[in-house]
Amino acid sequence: MKYAAWVLLACVGLFAASPELKAQGAAATPMTSQPTPAAAEKKIRVLIVDGLSNHDWRMTTRCIRAILEPTGLFDVAVSTAPPRPDSPGWDEWRPKFSDYDVVIQHYNNFFGGAPWPGEVCTAFEEFVQNGGGVYVWHSGNNAFPEWPVYNRMIGMGWRKKDQGVALRISADEKIERIPSGEGPDTNHGARIDAMIVRLDDHPIHEGMPRRWKASNIEVYNYPRGTAEGVEVISYANDENRAKMNWPIEWTVRFGKGRIYNSSLGHVWRGDVNPVTVRDVGVQTLLVRAVQWLAQRPVTFPVPSDFPTETATSARAELILPAE
Repeated sequence: MKYAAWVLLACVGLFAASPELKAQGAAATPMTSQPTPAAAEKKIRVLIVDGLSNHDWRMTTRCIRAILEPTGLFDVAVSTAPPRPDSPGWDEWRPKFSDYDVVIQHYNNFFGGAPWPGEVCTAFEEFVQNGGGVYVWHSGNNAFPEWPVYNRMIGMGWRKKDQGVALRISADEKIERIPSGEGPDTNHGARIDAMIVRLDDHPIHEGMPRRWKASNIEVYNYPRGTAEGVEVISYANDENRAKMNWPIEWTVRFGKGRIYNSSLGHVWRGDVNPVTVRDVGVQTLLVRAVQWLAQRPVTFPVPSDFPTETATSARAELILPAE
């Protein structure tokens, strides 16, 4: 089927369901925790959705698993979408979101690729509406610019200048709204060790320093979207481009569900053992954010080697599970 025709069929629900692949075999990493008996009885069920990105999506999935699985707090599965509109398998690819507590979404079709079929779009919307949690991992917020409900759920993402409001943080930490069409498209400068500044006392951040340095991150300038219901919970200054304060983490409520969106976690093609996911702050945020998204108590401890205001902190090695 030609791409144009495929797009016309996408998001209208024409295909039948199939199970996703269960992820197994992660090796131990320093991100470990002794779960309570209750946590051991009922682990948080996590589904990673991948299959396409301008980033290294295979490595990204392995890194996420290598951080989450050794904690003992999560059961992690992976659902990999076909990569192209003409790839086989689209009529069978039906991730059953409702079987999980949290979906980690980093499928990204922004630079060319298939949108999800309509039946999958609807199931995802219903999952969040009914109380499911979504972690939008890095370039996952680049995806689906033409999907209105996704734009509402993620609040802001990598968008053209006329595709929504941008939020900026003033010097006195007030949220400033930049109207659609004003300023450039979403963009970023060179990666930097950026100072992350907490704006609140969000449960994800409890026990963390108010300011800490993140390793080699992209600071998105002019993240845009509906900005409806967005709570910015941290920001950083892009020292080498606009020299303004931009959101790094934000949350959104949609129906009974929760969404956590962040530009942290960049894994580019060819990266080997990238510091962006060995960063202790990023690893800690991932675990704690997934607990919050699952509407569980945020119990994972802030480790003693967490980054400080003056220094980044990264683990020497992230031991990856087999692909």
